[in-house]
Amino acid sequence: MAPIRRGSLKTLYLGMLLCYTLTMAPAFAQTPELTAAELLQKAIAFHDSEGAWPTFYGMLSIKLITPDGKERMSTVTIDAPKEYFKLRTAKEGNFTEHSLNKGVCTLSLNGSTTFSEEEAIAHKLDCERAQLLKNYYTYLYGLPMKLTDAGTIIDSEVRTRTFKGKEYLVLKATYDETVGNDTWYFYFDPDTYAMEGYQFFHDEAAKDGEYILLSDFEKVLEMNLPKTRKWYYNKDDTHLGTDVLTQVEALSSAEGKD
Repeated sequence: MAPIRRGSLKTLYLGMLLCYTLTMAPAFAQTPELTAAELLQKAIAFHDSEGAWPTFYGMLSIKLITPDGKERMSTVTIDAPKEYFKLRTAKEGNFTEHSLNKGVCTLSLNGSTTFSEEEAIAHKLDCERAQLLKNYYTYLYGLPMKLTDAGTIIDSEVRTRTFKGKEYLVLKATYDETVGNDTWYFYFDPDTYAMEGYQFFHDEAAKDGEYILLSDFEKVLEMNLPKTRKWYYNKDDTHLGTDVLTQVEALSSAEGKD
C-alpha cells in the first residue's frame, strides 16, 4: 500500500472539517445576512402577507389580567381607511367609551355623552386621552406593519441578541421628535421572522421602560396576531399584566359605529 503523503493528510483534514461545518454547525450560524429593510419585509410577510392591515375594519376583544388576578374587558373598533377608532371599557360596573371619527372626539359614560366634571376625572374621560388610546392600540396591534409609518427611523444594523433565553434578530427604532422620543427594540424569530417581543426605553442608560413578550399566534382576518401579550418592567422584570386577545371580529359598514 502506498504511504499517505503529508499533503494528502492536510487535504483529508480540510475535507472532514468542511463536512463537519456544513452538517454540525448551529442553525443560527447559517442564517443569511439581512439588511434592516429585508428583515422588516420578511416580518411583515409573516404577520400580514395579504396586506390586510391598511384596510382593517374590525373589532378586537381584549381581556387585561393584572398580577393580583383582577380582570378588565375592552373592545377596540378600528376602521383604518375611514380613520375611525373606538375603545369601550368595562370596569367596576361602569362602561366608558372613547371614540375618534376623522379626529372628531366623542366620550360617553354608561351610554350617555352627558356626565359631570367629577365623573370625567374619575373615569379619565377626555379627548386628549382618546387620541393617546388610539395611538396606543393602533400602534401595538398594527406591529410590525406600523414600522413603515412616516416618522419611524429604523437603524440600518440588524443585531443578533439573546433575549429572555432565546436568540433573536433585532431591529432598533427611534422616531422623529414630532412622533416620539422613546427607543424601541423589536425581536424576531430568526427562522420564521415572527415578532415575539418588543422593548422600549425612555432613557436606555437608566434601564427604564418596559418589555412585552408575544405568544400564541393565531391566523385571524388574514393576519398572524399574537393572542397573548405579557408586560414587564425592564429594570427588575416585574410582571405588570397580561393582555389576552379573546376575539377578533370583521365588521361591515353598518356595524361597530353606534
